Amino acid sequence: MDEGRETVPFLLYKVKNVIQWNFVNIKQGSGRNMQILLIRHGESEADILNVHEGRADFELTEKGRQQVQRLVQKVKADFPPDFIWASTLKRARETGETLAEGIGCPIQLEEELMEFNNGVQAGLSFEEAKKYPEPKFLHDRFENGESFIEFRMRIEGIFSKIVTENTYDRIAIVAHGGVINSLLRAFFQMPISMDYYFKMGDTGISLIELTDKQKTIHFINDTNHLEGM
Repeated sequence: MDEGRETVPFLLYKVKNVIQWNFVNIKQGSGRNMQILLIRHGESEADILNVHEGRADFELTEKGRQQVQRLVQKVKADFPPDFIWASTLKRARETGETLAEGIGCPIQLEEELMEFNNGVQAGLSFEEAKKYPEPKFLHDRFENGESFIEFRMRIEGIFSKIVTENTYDRIAIVAHGGVINSLLRAFFQMPISMDYYFKMGDTGISLIELTDKQKTIHFINDTNHLEGM
């Protein structure tokens, strides 16, 4: 058998069976309790232009900024975090920095929380992007981008670092729909090959909790703070 073909099933096997969130278990008997808010950024210019976003670095729209103000009010009143990590892409960075300022907590920008690297598709209209079809296999990269396996491993790697180095009771991660999806799939211990998608609205909030005894999902994609907009 071709050597390249030998490595693919092995890699998929390792991804399915090793990346299972065991590394974020809290030590038994430690009494630790950690809540983690997963927050998507507000509406961006890409939403208005109807183009592929991914690594394209679009800013928030005025509506997006209004959504973030609603988000700040909601989070500050109900579950203010002690620390925020945010993607360095403008739409998530502004969302995270506005939230941090409104709550009065520190924030750290993290490149590893950037959205999936869709390579040449970034910023293209959906019609233009058809010239660059998506890879057929999970291990294949988008042209000038990354593969789905690389993305999953990147996101789980930074999440592991954030959780294991964290000393706070409640933290927030402000990022992107793809990033939050990757985290939730891993939280549910879904193999990377499972084609499930968690819909994330603008400034959608999800809350998960880790203790030394269990993992809990309190809610996913709460956007009630946007009612009437």
